[in-house]
Amino acid sequence: MGLPSDSGDLSSEMDVDAYRRLFPTHFYEKHLSLSIRPDSRPLGKARDTTLALGAVGSVDGSALAKIGSTTMLAAIKMEVMTPCTESPNEGSIVIEFHMPPICSPIVRPGRPAEAAPVLSKQLSDTILSSGMINLKELCLIHGKAAWMAYLDIYCLDADGALFDAALLSAIGAFSHLQIPTVSLTDNGKIVVLLDEDESRKLGKEPVNSGKKKLTINNIPFSLTCILYKNYILADPTAEEESIMETLVTVVLDSSARLVSFYKPGGPVLAYMSAIQDCVALTRQRVKELQKILDEAVSGMEVD
Repeated sequence: MGLPSDSGDLSSEMDVDAYRRLFPTHFYEKHLSLSIRPDSRPLGKARDTTLALGAVGSVDGSALAKIGSTTMLAAIKMEVMTPCTESPNEGSIVIEFHMPPICSPIVRPGRPAEAAPVLSKQLSDTILSSGMINLKELCLIHGKAAWMAYLDIYCLDADGALFDAALLSAIGAFSHLQIPTVSLTDNGKIVVLLDEDESRKLGKEPVNSGKKKLTINNIPFSLTCILYKNYILADPTAEEESIMETLVTVVLDSSARLVSFYKPGGPVLAYMSAIQDCVALTRQRVKELQKILDEAVSGMEVD
């Protein structure tokens, strides 16, 4: 195949896939000029999203979230710990984000992904600052015992908008969470029980009888957008993120109040009008994600 002439249309003289690899920016700009993306989405539309609760049976709460091909598995394990002296009536949440080599060709075996600790911190800040979880509900005995919720999120497929999918999986896992029943022994030790029948056999009343679910409030939902020239692309794929580097992530709670704003990549500071447009797109996305969450919770209750 000969090279196209300078005056000719590059895309018409070579295979589309080859043209996409060799001239990615030009390939995308041709689509953006028509207000469409290569996957046929409008610029402001997110990919198909699903949320399944209870994906892992061996933990206390879990969820599998998919946004397009991006896939996250979240699992929560509860352990009893001694609360810190500064917050004797509160439990704690520890969040770890994992990117195994299976999730992306850019993640090398034996070498931790650079994005993992950044996303762990971002997720922890978002969940705690939003007030979604009342840490006082994790208290068992004031100053003596409280729950530590270990939330591990595993990226199974990293195809863009990782934070959005990870946050959705975390929300799903906390919505699915079943707090274990515990009892207090004669020597003051907290024992985790399989069920309340086991407590009756021990002749002890459960410490947290009837407290099976956490109260979830002010749920934070997010939308990542790419800012490229005069265009805004919602919910970017990994390919789009690699080509157009300026990213912003808006986090709003279920009442559309701003929780946080991140600019994880890109050299250009966005104009105020572009930020406002991103917030408007996030408001629409919050409604979509709230509906998806409500349907997942309803399906769990039916089961």
